[in-house]
Amino acid sequence: MVYFIYNPNAGNKSNRYRQKLINTLQKIPNTQLLLTEYPKHAEEIVQKLIPNHPQKIIAIGGDGTINEIGNALKGTNIPMGIIPLGSGNGLARHLHIPMQVEKAINIALKGQADYIDVLAWNQRAFFCTAGIGFDAQVAALFHAGKGRGLINYIKATFQALGSYSHTEISINQAEVQNLFSFTVANANQFGNNAFISPLSNLQDALFEIVKIQKGNLWQKAQLGISLFSKSIQHHPLVEIQQKKSIQIHCQAGIYYHLDGESLQTQTNLIKIEIMPERLLVIHP
Repeated sequence: MVYFIYNPNAGNKSNRYRQKLINTLQKIPNTQLLLTEYPKHAEEIVQKLIPNHPQKIIAIGGDGTINEIGNALKGTNIPMGIIPLGSGNGLARHLHIPMQVEKAINIALKGQADYIDVLAWNQRAFFCTAGIGFDAQVAALFHAGKGRGLINYIKATFQALGSYSHTEISINQAEVQNLFSFTVANANQFGNNAFISPLSNLQDALFEIVKIQKGNLWQKAQLGISLFSKSIQHHPLVEIQQKKSIQIHCQAGIYYHLDGESLQTQTNLIKIEIMPERLLVIHP
């Protein structure tokens, strides 16, 4: 049996669109559609399905929904398909999964499955990107707002530019650095084709850390351009390194983002490590 797990709150689709999608999915033979009702519900659903040995489980939603389902499926041989309906869809875009729902459904049902690397942030798995600093501040403002989609993300970015300064972190017990942002990348982008780590590879048993230094307004504008032109690695404020594991010391209670979800640190120590080839994902 193939299971679709749909987060109806993902993205900014209308009720009419959601119902049309539900009707379409319910007509596909040998499948069952399950809807999430609250945060972490997708993970709970998958954990209950695993003993039934599903043929595949297809996530319908954004990177947050994929994170929940991937956390339940990591380490199993059950393939995860993706139908991207979120605001950014970073992992789907990295995997070249189309944003058109009909094409994405076809790939989820008939595509190729391969293992990808998984990262752990204090033992919580993530698959796309995570970080502290400016990007985390944007994510917090975005999630606090009422709307979703790229336009609201751009609004949150300009709002953060007016209030955010820097973040103090220490990496592997080295000297404290005042950074504009610090990103951990498994995939090559945040979403919406914003390439924070253009050369990232989901299957190389390594992850990238992207350190961005503080700069002036003109340099920040250049950063924005290079982010969308896939050339941020050449910007003078940017340093990208490959790692297998790191430890970060930072202030407890500050914002961070994990696969698009806005969270706050519960401790001043963060351990990040890679788990090679731990999640089976369907792609074109």
